[in-house]
Amino acid sequence: MNILLTNDDGIQAEGLWALFRRFAPKHFVTVVAPDRERSAVGHGITLHKPLRADRVNVSPGYFGYAVNGTPADCIKLGLLEILDSKPDIVISGINPGANVGVNINYSGTVSAAKEACLYGIPAIAVSIYGYEIDNYDDDAAFIEALTDEVGEKGLPFGTFLNVNIPNIPMEEIAGVWVSKQGITLFSEYFEKRVDPRNRTYYWQGCDSQTFEKNPDIDGAVVCRNFISITPIKCDMTDYKMLEDLRHWNITKELRAKD
Repeated sequence: MNILLTNDDGIQAEGLWALFRRFAPKHFVTVVAPDRERSAVGHGITLHKPLRADRVNVSPGYFGYAVNGTPADCIKLGLLEILDSKPDIVISGINPGANVGVNINYSGTVSAAKEACLYGIPAIAVSIYGYEIDNYDDDAAFIEALTDEVGEKGLPFGTFLNVNIPNIPMEEIAGVWVSKQGITLFSEYFEKRVDPRNRTYYWQGCDSQTFEKNPDIDGAVVCRNFISITPIKCDMTDYKMLEDLRHWNITKELRAKD
């Protein structure tokens, strides 16, 4: 299998190379990742400065391409310039910190998988619900098994998988739960401060994230020590509203203004 790996934590990130070590013995693996941390950049792309991709030796036998851009940039550059052929799958991660609920909209990890999906390539975004992580290799083994399933069964065009894994040993995992994305906002705030030059600035923060009580919601699933797998669609059209909107008197309102 031809696999493209990326992330939003930078090319030196441990989770990225855990995936590489797992897949490289059996597959042809290319790493194209940001040259530094690009967390929470969403689906941004670089338009007003040149992109560069430098070959980086991370450790003996391991190298990748470090890009001075976003995760979505890495996918575009990887597919259109660096790789000689289209990959069979793109895997983004492993990201420390869950990407569930509304955070999916901000995540560079998820956006890289989404960008691959827009090109018609099966993709998986992988995150861990925690930051002090000792289980990268075990989690990479699970993603290898999931990748085999995706390779066998495929994914619909325009759909990718968002995977979140509890930060516990694999033998303590309660199981795998196919879940829905949560949409409840969590409590956010800004601290207003003044710098030494008497200029006001704001530092964003948030309270601990809470999740809906619905047991099928991604964040709640991970909190119950299940691996959460959520199929995410690139097509954001509200088809119910599409039909309703066609019955609005929009044309009438437009003519009324003439």
